[in-house]
This record gives sequence, structure tokens and C-alpha cells, in this order.
Amino acid sequence: MEPTYAPRIDVVTIETPGLGDRSYVVHDGATAVVIDPQRDIDRLLDEVGSRGLRVTHVLETHLHNDYVTGGLALAEETGAEYGVPGADEVRFARRPIADGDAISTGRLAVVARHTPGHTPNHLSYVVHAGSEPVAVFTGGSMLFGAVGRTDLIAPERTEELTRAQYRSVRRLADELPGHVSVHPTHGFGSFCAATETSGESSTIADERSRNVALVTEDEDAFVARLMEGLGDYPRYYVHMARLNAGGPAAADLSAPARVDGGVLRRRIEAGEWVVDLRQRRAFARHHLRGAVSIELGDPFATYFGWVLPWGAPVTLVGDTAEEVAEARRQLSRIGVDDLAGAAVGSAEALAEGRAASYAVASFEDLASSFPGSGKVVLDVRGAAEWADGHLDGAVHIPFFELGERVGELPDGELWVHCASGLRASIAASLLERGGRGVVLVDDDWQRAGELGLPIRQGR
Repeated sequence: MEPTYAPRIDVVTIETPGLGDRSYVVHDGATAVVIDPQRDIDRLLDEVGSRGLRVTHVLETHLHNDYVTGGLALAEETGAEYGVPGADEVRFARRPIADGDAISTGRLAVVARHTPGHTPNHLSYVVHAGSEPVAVFTGGSMLFGAVGRTDLIAPERTEELTRAQYRSVRRLADELPGHVSVHPTHGFGSFCAATETSGESSTIADERSRNVALVTEDEDAFVARLMEGLGDYPRYYVHMARLNAGGPAAADLSAPARVDGGVLRRRIEAGEWVVDLRQRRAFARHHLRGAVSIELGDPFATYFGWVLPWGAPVTLVGDTAEEVAEARRQLSRIGVDDLAGAAVGSAEALAEGRAASYAVASFEDLASSFPGSGKVVLDVRGAAEWADGHLDGAVHIPFFELGERVGELPDGELWVHCASGLRASIAASLLERGGRGVVLVDDDWQRAGELGLPIRQGR
């Protein structure tokens, strides 16, 4: 009898750090299955094209709440079959997948497992090499040391889904061998993680020793711990499942229409949103008054979608066309497609001699005259961060609530801080847009304690 050999299975990871997510291409050297693709599918097409792979299936673990999928667009582009949890109501043709369904393609064998919790109809996909399971793609179920959050569907279903999540993670750990590699979609900075994740890779054996759902033996204790720790999540999430159920097109990465400084000023005067992509200190030195500072970087789209009204006309401002193009790519991932335009160039040139500015300070500057100076210190971090420790006498309004709560702020110049300066820069620009005098505290929060500023805990 000739010996039999298990086929080699490779996994290619496509990271999207700004959203804390991963997409996957799993292949046997010729045939590929793509799992949870982001909307800018050119990255995936480049990966499979460079390896000479034929994509036969595109699979979703769930209807995503933190990004717009590229699944349907990728399936149409490659001629692949598109698989979606069968119990999810969608408005496009797809292969409905249920627990236990198997897909064979090339030398790949994929079996679906119903793992509700992150969403009610969530699936994980177990990939086999021959008859041996070698990898599991867990979406928002089993994360590295953690689990996906369970409060994104409806408040009244959170406890039910938390209990389901506990059992789903345990099902995977019970049914799969320890050597099986674990590949979650969320958990690398994503707000879809219920608790903090750790590590860059994992196996079922690793998770048995560290995952919060596996080391907590009592289900009630797990539910209480998880639900107590669920914090804020970006406001744009509420729109994602609806867009994904509609079958979104591929990202439009074309350049927005170019506008000049005069158009920018008129749009600001009309109450429209102008978002400046430049580094926060550069913005503080020179900017068009009324523009909002959201520094271009990994978290750009998340903070954009958290702060700006959904569907409002937005014009971007960047130093270069490349910056605008990167911002457009990131925004496409959360369904922001209809940009009103973009301006490129220095703030001084665009402002035509009418640039605004505000001061930038450190916690050391604040320590020299606080408390007792009459300064109004505004902490724009989240509720959990505030409870862990905040400046005695500070005012607390999370940056994403300023639009509704600015009237609560006392009179006086506002010294605005967060944990690093990024969220504070967004808040400072919003406050200046509303006519308030601001100072941006661009510094690490830990410096406040090191300098002896008065810190208290609790809400």
C-alpha cells in the first residue's frame, strides 16, 4: 500500500490595523478560500494573484458590525461561491451555511460550526488537511485570550448572547485537538473584543490555558465579568450590519473632487464638515477655523465614524494627494463613500492669511498651575478610563459626546486631555469649532501621576 500524505495547508493573513481586524486566505498552493474579507479587495486580489491561486469560496463568519465587507464584491470578481450564515437575512444571492455544512475544494475541506455569541448566527470554520483538523477561523467567537463582545445586537439580548458565547468557545475547545491553530477576525485593537486580547498567534491548547471563557469554570461568573466590562463602542457600528446585509459593492478608491481654500471656507461657514488629516501639532499651529482635526493614522476611520454625523457631507484636507487617498481607503471600509471633495496643500496656503491656531501644552505645563489656577481641565477619555483614575477637579465628557453635551462645560479656557493626545486633539478642534478657547494637552496620561498632579479614582 502506498503511503498517504496530508496536503499542506497555508494561511495568509491580511491585517487591517486601523480596525483591529484580520482577513484570511487559506489555500493548498492552488485553490483558495477567503474568510472575512475587508471591502478594499484589491489587497486580497494582489495576494492571491501573486501566489497564482484560484479563489473558489468566500466565507463570512457573521454579518460584521465594525466594517463593510468585501465578500460579495470579491466573490463576483473571482467567480467564487459566497457563503454566509444561512439564518441571516440578506438581500443578495448567496450560499446559506449552517452548522455541520462541509465544503470541499481542491485539497481543502472546510466544516462550519455554529458558534453564537458575538451574533446569534455566527459561524466558525474548521479547515482540515486530509481527515485532520488543522485550523479554525473563529471570527468574533474565540479570540486570543478573550471573546468577541456580545452587546452589539440589542441590549435585551446581551445576557443571552453572553451565555451563548461562553458555550460556543467551550464547544470549540472540547471538539478540536490542541494543535489546531486559531485565527480570529477581531481582537487586535478592535472594539469588537469584549476584553483585552494578547498575542499574535494561538492554538486551541493555548486557549485552553488562557481564554477567559475556558479558565472561568462558572458560567454565571463569566457572564457577570463580561457584561460588567463592556464599554463604549464606535457609533458608526449601528449602520454596518444593515450595509452588509445589502451586499455592498467594492470600495471606490477614486480621488475625490479637488477644491480650493475658498470653497473650504464657504463650506465651513455653511456648517459643513471639513476634516484635516495632518498631525495634531501641525493642525494646532495652522488650520482653517472650523475644521476638525482627525490625524491620519491607524485609528482614523474609527474616530471619524465615532464623531461625525452619519451621512453628513465631508471634505478632507491633507498635505498630499497620497494622504487623501489613504483616508479615502480607510473610510470606504466603514461605508463612507460620498465625500464632498478634498483640498491638498499647506494650511497657510489654503487659509490665505486667515489661519487659526491654539496652544499645545504638556502635563508638566498643567502641573505648574493646577489646581487653583482657574483652568478648566476637560478629560475626554472613556468612562472606564476615568473611573480608573482622573485629575481631581477635572470635568469629564468623552470626546464622542461633546456634540450633545458642550453646554455642560463651564466658562473659561479649556485644557483638553486624553491618554495620549489623539482624542484630545479631536475634542479641542470640535470645541474651537463651537467657539471655545482651548489648549491641547498633547501628552501621555501616565505623566500626570509622575508629576504629582492630584488623581482620584471612581466615577
